[in-house]
Amino acid sequence: MTMAATLLAQEEGANPLIPHTYELVVGIFSFLVVLFVVGRILVPRIQKTLAERTDAIEGGIKRAEEAQAQAQVLQQEYRDQLAEARQEAARLREEAREQAAQIKAELREEAQAEARRLVEAAHAQIEADRQAAFAQLRAEIGRLSTDLAGRIVGESLEDEARQSRIVDRFLDELESSNAQAVR
Repeated sequence: MTMAATLLAQEEGANPLIPHTYELVVGIFSFLVVLFVVGRILVPRIQKTLAERTDAIEGGIKRAEEAQAQAQVLQQEYRDQLAEARQEAARLREEAREQAAQIKAELREEAQAEARRLVEAAHAQIEADRQAAFAQLRAEIGRLSTDLAGRIVGESLEDEARQSRIVDRFLDELESSNAQAVR
């Protein structure tokens, strides 16, 4: 086999490792065209795509870190607001308790004042009723006593002025004797 290759090489007269000139020119031209296309068109696009991906990855990481930092800040603000709201709610509850106690005390005072007023009105009514009953009783006692005295004496005591003076004097004596007995 090596012999066949040697024979074939001698027949052609050229070294099989060295290409023909036209192949060399076409190969160099093709290489330069590919180098030009790759160097001028593909490499910038590839670099641009790689830069965009790098930027997207790094920017995404930065945006994620920023978003996480903002989320932590917002979470802290939320916690602070929640704590303030709880304190405000506790303060409002305490104020409501105080107002309820104050209203309760005011209502109790009003009820006591109303009760005192009703008791005083009842006492006044009782006193007025007592005075009216006393006046009616006084008139009735006067009439009965003059009738009785007229029957005892046997003559009529029809004189109104005289009858009134006698009854008043009698009742005044009774009242004064009762007042002394009470003391």
